Amino acid sequence: MKNKFGTSKNVFVLGLVSFFNDVASEMIYPLVPIFLTSVLGAPASIVGLIEGIAESTTSILKVVSGWLSDKWQERKSFVVAGYSFSAISKILLSLAFSWPFVLIARFVDRFGKGTRTSARDALIAESSESSVRGRSFGFHRTLDTLGAVVGSMIALLAIHFLDNNFRLIFFLAFIPAFIGILLLLFFVEERKKEANSSPTFLFNWRNLDSSFKVFLLISFIFALGNSSDAFLILRAQNLGLSLTLVVLAYVLFNFTYAIFSIPAGIISDKNGPKKVLMTGFFLYSAVYLFFGLAHSSLFLWLLFPVYGIYMALTEGVGKAYISNLVPQEKTGTAFGVYQTTVGLCTFFASLIAGLFWTYISVSAPFIFGSIMAVISAFLFVVLEKR
Repeated sequence: MKNKFGTSKNVFVLGLVSFFNDVASEMIYPLVPIFLTSVLGAPASIVGLIEGIAESTTSILKVVSGWLSDKWQERKSFVVAGYSFSAISKILLSLAFSWPFVLIARFVDRFGKGTRTSARDALIAESSESSVRGRSFGFHRTLDTLGAVVGSMIALLAIHFLDNNFRLIFFLAFIPAFIGILLLLFFVEERKKEANSSPTFLFNWRNLDSSFKVFLLISFIFALGNSSDAFLILRAQNLGLSLTLVVLAYVLFNFTYAIFSIPAGIISDKNGPKKVLMTGFFLYSAVYLFFGLAHSSLFLWLLFPVYGIYMALTEGVGKAYISNLVPQEKTGTAFGVYQTTVGLCTFFASLIAGLFWTYISVSAPFIFGSIMAVISAFLFVVLEKR
């Protein structure tokens, strides 16, 4: 049964769960790179290393958890476990007094994300008709990103009223994360399915739609230049924004992302995802180029919201695109393969960005990312005929 947003109950509640989880995550995410560099004295290369390890952990687990959720035809338990790990990480981060402990906390957080994401996306796909999957994923991204807006604004208030007490802010972030877990436990219902008990249950690469393979290749190339958003935050600080203004710029990014996610999904359902995704790639290239070339912080107030539009055009639309290219009973594995590929590249992208920043220039990571996005968009035009 659909609600007034045109989505099922499961999609609506999963959106709320993501909302509260992102409130928690974004209370701390824009603060972590600043906490590392300003409080703990870690260099930018360590920020890149931590983010790279964290994201690669997510990526490896996404394909494993996705495959297991397909094999067992069980989604909810993976989602509950994943959100629980991420909630615990907030407490661990509040206890960090050196960068290796931050690494452990980020590892636990990303372990949770890797455990839940593929199963959650498969559950969204299973809870949506194929004709409205763009809308469903767009709706989910909207609530998820609104949580990021609220979380970042809470971080702004906490910075002011708690006198930059990073560790207390990290601890308080556990509260909304726990609320999300309760919503998930009591209000998300999974239709019982028969587990695939065959030990030969396989994700057959040869039988996959060629468009999925092409999209995976393009995403691989694009992701090599798509480093962690932590570098956008460091770049904003590098251009002279105060801590409060850095977080405010990040709020603006998430707010734009939230506003455009549902319209992007609806346009994708009506006109097909290829044009929407290509527009996103070109937009990313332009944004990253100007992040690299900017000499004044004034440009950031335009670049951050445009970056939010790029995210709206690609994140949910890409998932809806994949869900229509593979059989429903294997969507968990498909999402896992895609997200693992992208995430492992993000590890190298973040590591490269940290090295470029430290040993070449602060502009180098962004110019490199811009070039890789143009190459990806060009290949999408040439190789993808759908």
